[in-house]
Amino acid sequence: MKSQTQYLTFNTKKKRELVNITREVEKFLKESGIQEGMILVSAMHITAGVFINDNESGLWQDIDEMLERLAPSGRDYRHHLTGENNGDAHLKNILVGHQVIVPVTRGKLDFGPWQQIFYAEFDGQRPKRLILKAIGE
Repeated sequence: MKSQTQYLTFNTKKKRELVNITREVEKFLKESGIQEGMILVSAMHITAGVFINDNESGLWQDIDEMLERLAPSGRDYRHHLTGENNGDAHLKNILVGHQVIVPVTRGKLDFGPWQQIFYAEFDGQRPKRLILKAIGE
């Protein structure tokens, strides 16, 4: 059994942004040499997330609108009493989740049709990290 770790840093241009990271994860997998196992992809910040879905712009808009309905920005959250103004970003993180585990089979990400990996930024415009950890043989 072997493992490999890599960190990616994001500094998005917008406060909320979705970034397709599938190619970066595939490149990391190839460099790891793992043929059978899994890759953990995890946001290291509580105002960002990671999810798997389809790479379709209409769906991205639907996801963004749903998250905004469920955790609207600009609202006066109790969290803001701490001096922060990103309460909505913390809630959006809970809704999306902060990590995914992707199976690896024969040296490839073992996805279903259309599945891709996305980094979801909810309080951007500053450096944030994501960890990739491959484990297997």
